Amino acid sequence: MRVIAGKCKGRPLKAVPGMTTRPTTDKIKESLFNMIGPFFEGGNGLDLFGGSGGLGIEALSRGLDKVIFVDYDRKAVGVIKDNIKTCGFEEKSEVYCNDANRALKALIKRGLQFTHIFLDPPYKHKDLPKLIEVIDIGGLLTEDGVIIAEHEGDLELPSNIGRLRLVRRERYGSTTAISLFKYE
Repeated sequence: MRVIAGKCKGRPLKAVPGMTTRPTTDKIKESLFNMIGPFFEGGNGLDLFGGSGGLGIEALSRGLDKVIFVDYDRKAVGVIKDNIKTCGFEEKSEVYCNDANRALKALIKRGLQFTHIFLDPPYKHKDLPKLIEVIDIGGLLTEDGVIIAEHEGDLELPSNIGRLRLVRRERYGSTTAISLFKYE
């Protein structure tokens, strides 16, 4: 695992030990960032199921100003912090060990908004539409922002969730798909 492009291109990233985390492959990561960027002139990101932090760190490397990382697994949070330090992004990052639903409530209370929200939950997590609905209702996404959801290839997300519309869906083999949601 490595950073693919930007300021930290080629920098190796640690993976979370064990089988609880499924890192995004370099091929899918490259495709994902080509869909939404590939580079950014500022903005704030949320990496809600951070894992090793690969998506949020890639976004920082490609120009986002700040990313908040959240993961429920303490080992994952430790790996995210190590990877952030490796890339020198400590000043551009916040890392929290929390459940996704609680984290969203806390971020809503803080009145934060994000231009890029990365959702890459464990594939057994079946509440992706509900999380997207909470993001919409809570005003966490900027009007010109995008939600990037990585999920099982055979999962068909609704074309509309609240005010958000599915604008693109790409499938990678039988196991993985990326769905992008934006405001109409």
